[in-house]
Amino acid sequence: MPTDSLEARLRDLGSFIRDQRRRDRLSLRKLSELAGISNPYLSQIERGLRKPSAEILQAIARGLQISAETLYVRAGILDGPNDPPDLVAAISADSSLTERQKKALIDVYRSFRRPGAGDDGPDGDAADGDTARDRPVPTGK
Repeated sequence: MPTDSLEARLRDLGSFIRDQRRRDRLSLRKLSELAGISNPYLSQIERGLRKPSAEILQAIARGLQISAETLYVRAGILDGPNDPPDLVAAISADSSLTERQKKALIDVYRSFRRPGAGDDGPDGDAADGDTARDRPVPTGK
């Protein structure tokens, strides 16, 4: 990877981490505590001066409560998916939702993204295309 591209990627990664930290209203010091890394090192990452390891990115992701994959892609460790955008980031950025609503949506989304989640419904037949949306809603009558 050319040096200019690496530098640009590190700046983008750092900006993204800073934006996520500010979105969560976390100080640099608080995120460094949550992630278990030093305050100066986190500051250098945010300014694009350091290339963090996968382990450091995982710790930062945990502190920000976002997917480590999101940071891996931005750091160039993983190739980005060609399909869905980062829905967690999109939900988090939606200013029309309360923090409680954002957390609930993210929790539900992540529960469906777990391996094996959604393979079969309560009656074991989701593979035939039957979804909750297709079923009648009980009216209590």
